[in-house]
Amino acid sequence: MARRPLPRILSTGSAQIARGRELARTAADSATDVLHPLISITRGLRRLAAAGRRKWADTPQDRRGPLLFLAASVVLVVALVPYGPLLAVITVMAAAAWQGRGQRRPAEPDGPDESQSQRLKSLYEALVPYFSLAGDPSPLYAHGGEWEKAFPAYEFDGSGRITHLVIRYPAYFTDGEIDSRTRIEQLLHAKSGRGREYHFAWDEEGNRLTVTVLAPLPTDIAAQRFVTAPGETVLGFTDPTQVRRTLPLTHGEERRDVPPVVWRTGVRSTEPHLLVMGQPGSGTTSLLRCIALQALQHGDVVIIEGGTGEYACLTGREGVLAVECGLAGALATLEWATNETERRLIAANRARQAGHPPPEDTKRPLWILLDRPSAFAHLAAADGRKDPQSLLQVPLRHGRAANVTVVVAEQFDNADALSDAVRQHTRARVVLGPATAEQLAGALGALPATTPAVDVPPGRGYARLGAGSVHRLQVPSTPDPYDDETSDTDREAVLALLPPRTTPVEAERIDSGRADPDPVDPDPVEAEPVEARPVTMDKTSMDKAPVTMESAPVTMERARVGMNKEPVDEERSGAEPVSAEAVPAEAP
Repeated sequence: MARRPLPRILSTGSAQIARGRELARTAADSATDVLHPLISITRGLRRLAAAGRRKWADTPQDRRGPLLFLAASVVLVVALVPYGPLLAVITVMAAAAWQGRGQRRPAEPDGPDESQSQRLKSLYEALVPYFSLAGDPSPLYAHGGEWEKAFPAYEFDGSGRITHLVIRYPAYFTDGEIDSRTRIEQLLHAKSGRGREYHFAWDEEGNRLTVTVLAPLPTDIAAQRFVTAPGETVLGFTDPTQVRRTLPLTHGEERRDVPPVVWRTGVRSTEPHLLVMGQPGSGTTSLLRCIALQALQHGDVVIIEGGTGEYACLTGREGVLAVECGLAGALATLEWATNETERRLIAANRARQAGHPPPEDTKRPLWILLDRPSAFAHLAAADGRKDPQSLLQVPLRHGRAANVTVVVAEQFDNADALSDAVRQHTRARVVLGPATAEQLAGALGALPATTPAVDVPPGRGYARLGAGSVHRLQVPSTPDPYDDETSDTDREAVLALLPPRTTPVEAERIDSGRADPDPVDPDPVEAEPVEARPVTMDKTSMDKAPVTMESAPVTMERARVGMNKEPVDEERSGAEPVSAEAVPAEAP
């Protein structure tokens, strides 16, 4: 059968249409070549405007006023300069041409690629047993269902791992129970990739869970002078999303702003005392040393250590009233701290009744730092003496009104040895090092909203102040400067923060003997017996008679005598020196 030819109009029409399309394409290309500079300048102006909007959005509210003033000043100067507007227009056009010279980048795909879709689908299938119910007529989670409805927002990094994910879950899920939340968080941690820390934000009202990958906290921040007000102590540093404040820090020649965890003490503090828990080598002693260096700027410090020997750098320093590592010295020091707290309360009460301001000696903060007090509990039980923690009840209960702050550091292995007063009155808590969920809940009173780190560096943990939220914490590096393993940089940083040493009593006597080569011997004075009685604290007399670690009971008794009256010169009075056996360890 012969094929009939097409009508003439159909055979010639397609050729005319093709020829018309070719002419239109050629005209468009010619117009593009002619208008290419204008197109480039327009594209550059659009990019400059977008950059300006982003810069304005990133500028804090308190800096927008000065920025507007600077921009207005530049515009005024340009308008007053001869040929200024013309030069400004030429500069803007040149910048726009430079910014618009590149071709438009290819548009990013709207959805995830195949590997990312497979990862999201597997995560969706893993959540089905937890977010599904048999009687649900329209289940959001079902095997073989659509994961796009359950995950409205998601982000991936360059390696294809999830960095941000928003999860919708049904309203009947028990998101108010800790066990239910913990199961979901553990599942997401395992499916999203281990080795990273995740933050979980539960929105019970909107039935949404936001999972965010956290950046590791900086571990290279050394001890230094922090920009804080009196009564503020920096415990460490946390995530920028948790606090609204930053501190300027110096790291070598670099300066940066880091969000801190600030603990406020004093008469208006709601958490006047601190408890630090951790494992051996987790950095609890380093945290207490950092707190002591900050407290010495505005107050006095008493340190009682359970045989660690890592506070020798503070012995004999200005503002350090005692560094005790023995049972007798710890009992005498805590007994004096109890009497000092009572004295401050009585003095402040009398001043208020008389209509006068509190005395100055009651306003100076007094810090009592105890490192591993459980070591003294065993020694006291073996020696038949009282537990030193029993002497902390008065400073713990009335310390806020008397400007007395107590900081206790203990290990989890000896947590049962802590007294009830310490557990009840230390509302600020810090946990350092690896810890289980039961240990975190018992110490902090709540579980953190983040997964634990895989590798826990020293000084890494969590902090909770009162009934607030749990923060990730990294303590600034404050090692013992006398330790051989301490680096030179950290050693110099800690030594630079130490206050100057005070002149010992023996040195004063030698200097006074050299200054007066022919002293006149006075009449012999009968030595008075030394009595252990509650007295007041005098900063000047304590500087003259510092408390040392060699003979704790004797030095504490000397300090007490010097706080009430002028010390009697043993060489002039002819009195025999008081031995350690002649001084009672406890006041009657």
